[in-house]
Amino acid sequence: MDPDAVAKAFVEHYYSTFDANRAGLGNLYQDGSMLTFEGQKIMGSPNIVAKLTGLPFQQCQHHITTVDCQPSGPAGGMLVFVSGSLQLSGEQHALKFSQMFHLMPTPQGSFYVLNDIFRLNYS
Repeated sequence: MDPDAVAKAFVEHYYSTFDANRAGLGNLYQDGSMLTFEGQKIMGSPNIVAKLTGLPFQQCQHHITTVDCQPSGPAGGMLVFVSGSLQLSGEQHALKFSQMFHLMPTPQGSFYVLNDIFRLNYS
């Protein structure tokens, strides 16, 4: 398993799902998962999906600039760090963001998001 290929595939899946159907991200999280969104901590898949679907915009498009990953611990986890920009529908300027995912393997051979930290980057 090539960690860079896994990270790239995960990032493509996550952001294409976010942009098309945020509610579809629920299966990437579990009850023990945590999202920190702009400093607000949210625990568990249902609460995370409620936060993401409740964001104050309907449509957006992510443009990924960088994806970095590292193996994490003996259980086969991975850290994935993403930077890019977020274009909201009807807005002239894109917003720069950074996001970190801690992915953990599932018994079925895929990964779920244990930790997710998102921040807008203001200049």
